Amino acid sequence: MTVARKGLTAERVAVAGAELADEAGFEQVTPSAVARRVGVRVASLYAHVRNADDLRTRVTLLALAEMADRAAAALAGRAGRDALVALGSTYRDYAREHPGRYAAAQARLDHETALASAGPRHAEMIRAILHGYELPGTEHTHAVRLIGSALHGYITQEAGGAFDHSRPGADESWARILDALDAALRHWPRKG
Repeated sequence: MTVARKGLTAERVAVAGAELADEAGFEQVTPSAVARRVGVRVASLYAHVRNADDLRTRVTLLALAEMADRAAAALAGRAGRDALVALGSTYRDYAREHPGRYAAAQARLDHETALASAGPRHAEMIRAILHGYELPGTEHTHAVRLIGSALHGYITQEAGGAFDHSRPGADESWARILDALDAALRHWPRKG
């Protein structure tokens, strides 16, 4: 899909970059590739983004916001294991639908940009899930890191084809991982 030249904005450039990421990979998102996609010269693109890093950051921010919106909708009214499964499924489905955007969402942002992004929304949603497990607040950071690492690590490996050559299938392992996370959270070690 090509964005019309007329009315080109930074937001439309980010969407074009996100579409390119899904089609060709996040590493292929360059100002020249996006300029070709939207039908402008590279110099014209720089009226909307500062440089390649700014372009990729905008794609990352877009992906984080899209994922956060989907996750918030999926988590509404859910708690405990049900919420954990909904969050994991949302992330996994997003990665399957938008592989380049998902890769972008894993990109590192500078501290200031990260704080202003939807990234903290993701952490807060995970913290909300933890309320269903009655973990002490002092343990939340560790649990958030465990959940994020397990979900994103599995999704990234699956997207890279790591599970294509073995049985049982990836769906069965995914269910086991969610069960294991649920069990770990229900039996979280209490520090005394």
